[in-house]
Amino acid sequence: MEHKEYNAIHKSVRKKDAMQLLLGKPVYTDDVRPKDALVVKILRSPHANAIVESVNTKAAKLIPGVVDIYTWEDVPATRFAIAGQTYPEPSPYDRLILDRHVRFAGDAVAIIAAETEAAALKAMKIIKVTYKVLDAVLDFRTAKDNPVLVHPEEDWFPPCEVGGDPKRNMVASDVDSHGDVDRILDECEVVLDRTYHTKAFNQAMMEPFTCYSSMDRYGRLHVISSTQIVFHTRRILSRALGIPKSQIRVEKPRIGGGFGAKQTAVCDVYPAFVTMKTGRPASITYTREESQIAGSPRHEMEVRIRLGATKEGKIRAIDLYTLSNTGAYGEHGPTTVGLSGHKSIPMYTGGLEAFRFAYDVVYTNHQAAGAYRGYGATQGIFALESIVSELAEQLGMDATVIRDMNMVKEGMVMPAYYNEVASACALDRCMEHCRQMFGWEEKYPVRDMGNGKVRTAGVAMGMQGSCISNVDVGSATIKLSEDGTYNLIIGAADMGTGCDTILAQMVAECMDCNVEDVAVFGADTDVSPYDSGSYASSTTYITGKAVEKACADLKKRICSIASDMLNCSEEEVVFERGRVRRIETEEKVSLTDIAYKTQVFNTKPAEATATHSSPVSPPPYMVGMVEIELDKLTGKVDIIDYMAVVDCGIPINPALARIQTEGGIVQGIGHTLMENVTYDKAGKPIESSFMQYKVPTRLDMGKLKVEFEHSYEPTGPFGAKSIGEIVINTPAPAIAHAIYRATGVWHRELPITPEKIAMSIVEE
Repeated sequence: MEHKEYNAIHKSVRKKDAMQLLLGKPVYTDDVRPKDALVVKILRSPHANAIVESVNTKAAKLIPGVVDIYTWEDVPATRFAIAGQTYPEPSPYDRLILDRHVRFAGDAVAIIAAETEAAALKAMKIIKVTYKVLDAVLDFRTAKDNPVLVHPEEDWFPPCEVGGDPKRNMVASDVDSHGDVDRILDECEVVLDRTYHTKAFNQAMMEPFTCYSSMDRYGRLHVISSTQIVFHTRRILSRALGIPKSQIRVEKPRIGGGFGAKQTAVCDVYPAFVTMKTGRPASITYTREESQIAGSPRHEMEVRIRLGATKEGKIRAIDLYTLSNTGAYGEHGPTTVGLSGHKSIPMYTGGLEAFRFAYDVVYTNHQAAGAYRGYGATQGIFALESIVSELAEQLGMDATVIRDMNMVKEGMVMPAYYNEVASACALDRCMEHCRQMFGWEEKYPVRDMGNGKVRTAGVAMGMQGSCISNVDVGSATIKLSEDGTYNLIIGAADMGTGCDTILAQMVAECMDCNVEDVAVFGADTDVSPYDSGSYASSTTYITGKAVEKACADLKKRICSIASDMLNCSEEEVVFERGRVRRIETEEKVSLTDIAYKTQVFNTKPAEATATHSSPVSPPPYMVGMVEIELDKLTGKVDIIDYMAVVDCGIPINPALARIQTEGGIVQGIGHTLMENVTYDKAGKPIESSFMQYKVPTRLDMGKLKVEFEHSYEPTGPFGAKSIGEIVINTPAPAIAHAIYRATGVWHRELPITPEKIAMSIVEE
């Protein structure tokens, strides 16, 4: 589509922190913690479900360098949630800092504070714990109404009513529908009934969970954390520790990746508690094993779909039920599950007459799940896109054609997406563009490559959102500096996504300056204006709009100051690049002069703060096509080509948008082919290191190509939508489709490992 020419946006500008990263100078949490900070370690339960009867720390406390050891007897008895969510949280308050009742293998039993890591680890080995081991709920399919309760306590508290009931091991439950699903399914000529299963994949970010805390010079708790949610973390700590928010400051340095894991305050309360008890700086850094077994992985989900269609391929009804395993604590369980239906079913609005979407979120004695890029949509889209491909194959139709017939198009009302209108939707153009660039007609047929190897292709569509509608809040403060440059202060968290750069580009566009003239700071609860945080793909869409509004306000303020200097009314002046001009006389004052004027006998601030929220969440859309080579003897799958075309509105920075897409695709490839989560008899994850938990490398990604089809979202800044999450949603169903084409076997559980493929071929 045609779009206007911009000065600063829609340009591939270098990231603000690019040179720091290249020169090895970025400032992460580990770079700013004081050398004398106490080392905090967590003694963890080996049992999936148990009562701690006693903890003998006497000998451990005698070890030189051990400052103190804390158990459930030492911590506040106030339950809280660690999910980064807007208050009142949908997640139940079901945690204590330390609890006698440990609910998964890896749950915290004791907090060790020591002068050195060696002392802390030595203490950990000699602490004597007596457990009363209980039966555990280790299969989420049996959790609902199981006689074994994960949370039998009476002080379990839900801030929001989302259908939870701890006496049934339920965290959330709901049903949404439109039309008479059962009647239409009865009328359909073709009805498919399938069940799909995705596991609890780990984010595997480079920087593990880490945080340090200290008491500042005013006697306040100062927390520096690798977090996506500084304001939510402050609220979480306030409740957990029982101190006012005014006595807590939370800030983030550079973040070494998050992918949603750091939307949960996984580790922050432990050093904060130690600092409050000792008055000393304290720090914690999870090992890779801890990050794997006590982190915040994707929710394991089982999705059952009944899909009804005509023999010509028109999809008339979708009945989707999701069972989600939240693990031992509620965390993001109530919020992620909704996306499994609301971010999948709307893609087939085109001919859909009825839908029903129901879900249950259940407790089990596994580590608690949390947010992960895609946030529930990934699981739902794998299921729905797979069953649509199954329908196409059963009807003998081209999988792209059946999607053309049924996909949502611009202007359609989406009943399964809260009746939002697809105001900016280029999904049809994405499909055609991808089909042409990929060479679908040539790559789709199965080709025998000899030596037991075949090549073929698969396809999938995806959608996401651009915020949590009617919830997320973004804010920005922009200040004019003395030399005519600008300071942008935000509460959003750049975790490698480039949001600092993208928001600076928006300032540059609004204020008609260079991107280099904009310094970005964030995020700090003492300094930044309130922002929900960087999650749910909200930063560009929500915080970006706040930036746009703040710039408009600042322009007015600058013009007001300038009009005083020019002895005229505000209506007589115009803001121009680097100056304000009086229209009638052509008199001009520079931004530098205006900035200096604000410092002398002035009552008008040269800064502005704006806040934005949205009643809608415009979906970005994506089409992905993959060519694979499959070895029928070994089951090994090699990615040859992956072509993606994305509609994210107007990409503010095409280079960063492309990088986001490539990264998400590679993560999706990992989920599909190699990342596995299994448990031993005690319910502990076996894949506790990168020796067992395989993540994709550049050798596994094949040839990636990413292009864009532009739409213009009228509610977004400069027509932009989100891109951060949607990019992970198409690999799994596209690769599963290609594997079926190569083998004649559908795999409905992720990951699809070589062993599974080889064994399925043998069984056939």
